[in-house]
Amino acid sequence: MKRITIACSIWLSLSVFSLQGQSPSGKRSGAEERRIWVEAMLKISDPVLRHGAAGTLKANMPYESPDKKQERRDFSYLEALGRTLCGISPWLESEDGEPELKEEYRQLARQALTHAVDPSHPDYMTFDHGTQPLVDAAYLSEGLLRAPRQLWNKLEPSARDNVIAALKQTRSITPMNSNWLLFASTVEAAILDFTGECDTARMLYGIERFRDDFYKGDGMYGDGQPFHMDYYNSYVIHPMLLDVLMVMDDHGIPGREFLATERVRHTRHAKTLERFIAPDGTYPVIGRSIAACRFGAFHALSQAALLEMLPGEVTPAQVRCALTAVILRQLEHPDNFDAEGWLRVGFVGNQMRIAEPYVNTGSLYHCTTVFLALGLPVSHPFWSDPYTPWTSIRAWNGEEIEWDQPIKN
Repeated sequence: MKRITIACSIWLSLSVFSLQGQSPSGKRSGAEERRIWVEAMLKISDPVLRHGAAGTLKANMPYESPDKKQERRDFSYLEALGRTLCGISPWLESEDGEPELKEEYRQLARQALTHAVDPSHPDYMTFDHGTQPLVDAAYLSEGLLRAPRQLWNKLEPSARDNVIAALKQTRSITPMNSNWLLFASTVEAAILDFTGECDTARMLYGIERFRDDFYKGDGMYGDGQPFHMDYYNSYVIHPMLLDVLMVMDDHGIPGREFLATERVRHTRHAKTLERFIAPDGTYPVIGRSIAACRFGAFHALSQAALLEMLPGEVTPAQVRCALTAVILRQLEHPDNFDAEGWLRVGFVGNQMRIAEPYVNTGSLYHCTTVFLALGLPVSHPFWSDPYTPWTSIRAWNGEEIEWDQPIKN
């Protein structure tokens, strides 16, 4: 692997992120917790971005999966890069905090992206066959939408052309009648935002189905018509609905009026997710893709914090403290990473039996979506306010808390 630069090595050597023996509920300052977040994010994402920038991702990324035939290996590289950029992009876009380190990773991200969409490069990724590329082209699109100045505007013109060409290739993939509809919507939203045109019908179809057919109530959508007790409302549904609707609103696309309703539902779901976090930083091990996503289960909660959409009774600082506890609790196991720093399949540590056949090394980088709130300025209350206990700590300590009221729309 390309040598880690001085800025990165100095940061990592300070070792605030020593997990052994830490109390997840320790009363740290916001600055200390921000450092934990940054170090955890970079520990996870560094192999993907550094090998991607060096043009050696395909040559060096391992393939660990229940899929013994390795039938999904060809898609795993886009999974890793798209999901990593989706999670790290708000931090890259922000002008506040960790300037030298941030600039280093901006350059790595742009170079990795340039290689990934260059048909003449060995690290060129698959966008045009199978079905999985639609999923991770959508995550890549979300990353670009969340960091337009750093990940889009600063690409070379030829690379921008290649990105759009790659995204358009996914139009040959028909999405399933489920959360997959939003993958197609998200790709088209990115094309619209960066070129001024898109396949409008393809973008709107998923939005309309979730608006008109799939909502179950109290901030929860079905995954298509069926309801599944899992984290897909947070993994995919609320984040992508919101991101697409914001693009539609910016471009005056009919149907954008649904954004106001989705904001209410998203905020409600964020409140539910915050209450899922136990006093010790654990949360329910339920549903599909739990090994693929780890604390990416809190994608929608971190996005709500980033966009200042938390409910009034949930403070930014309590979300920071709760998510810090989750990050520390889940990463304390020594088997989360292999000897080269790549994530291993599992919920905590290396647990192959909990993984569905589609889970592989690339899938695991969805967990970076927990770090979206790193896009907030250092001075924001999320980072500057003192330690604040989250709902489950207060409830189990016998303190007064607000009753959990459902929403009606």
